[in-house]
Amino acid sequence: MRPSGKLHLGHYLGVLVNWRKLQEDHDCFFFAADWHALTTEYENSGVIRESVDDMIIDWMAAGIDPEKATLFVQSHLPEHAELHLLLSMITPLPWLERNPTYKEQLREQATRDLHTYGFLGYPVLQAADILMYDASLVPVGIDQVPHLELTREIARRFNFLFGETFAVPEAYLTETPKLMGTDNRKMSKTYGNAILLSDTAEEVWEKVRPMVTDPARVRRNDPGNPEICNVFAYHKIFSDEETIRKVDVGCRTAGIGCIECKKWMFDHMEKVLAPVRQRRKEIVESGTSVRRILDEGTERARKTAAAKMKTVREAVRI
Repeated sequence: MRPSGKLHLGHYLGVLVNWRKLQEDHDCFFFAADWHALTTEYENSGVIRESVDDMIIDWMAAGIDPEKATLFVQSHLPEHAELHLLLSMITPLPWLERNPTYKEQLREQATRDLHTYGFLGYPVLQAADILMYDASLVPVGIDQVPHLELTREIARRFNFLFGETFAVPEAYLTETPKLMGTDNRKMSKTYGNAILLSDTAEEVWEKVRPMVTDPARVRRNDPGNPEICNVFAYHKIFSDEETIRKVDVGCRTAGIGCIECKKWMFDHMEKVLAPVRQRRKEIVESGTSVRRILDEGTERARKTAAAKMKTVREAVRI
């Protein structure tokens, strides 16, 4: 995960819930992708290191256990850069140019100069991150599936050229692979529509209260269509079946107002957020050393990476 500061609800549902499950039964490697962060933050690189600690604390607050999973920092393992270089030699340029996320980011972040080799080629670095550990499953959000398919293509091409060296990974999606922001766009701190895991209950409500609903409900007595309402999408994730049915009927008949609907959703969402917020507070107050956790995890990851790169060099014959 790119260290971009404190995490939001989309990270929790789309990524961390998966990680928490996987660490119980699998050998997991979760890392702070600081080199990836440079693809967009190269002019403001100081924020990257500052963001690592906040991100790791959010991971642990969400239930990621450094005793069960290996947590490390990408740039502390130069093996990732070496494998990235080797994979870039065999990756056709059109594979990168057709990446839908690449096109989307160029369009949506027009104020930044993203026409760099690093930004175009970061899916190759992502492939190196995955293939280094012979990952069988890669927990991703749905918007990352095209990137993973590129990783699969790169692995197959390398295996064809140099012999069977890499496992071809599969995507592992959560039940909630994508959560929209409060304005019904992709949830992102850049858009100012994100609910942070570290937000207080009061801050969360201030973000929920003005959430976009069915535009047809101009007045309290106007009936609405819950299926096109972003708040109802949240209800489907957080609320119980009884509340969902009550909201469905109440919205269509104008039996409830939008504020009432949002308050019910907020109450159910808080049942998820409040325990995470409390664990985060306890971790910060305990003085837990994030750097020590990352140093220990990096050493564990280095043993696996070094062994894999020995195999890769032998396959490439260099």
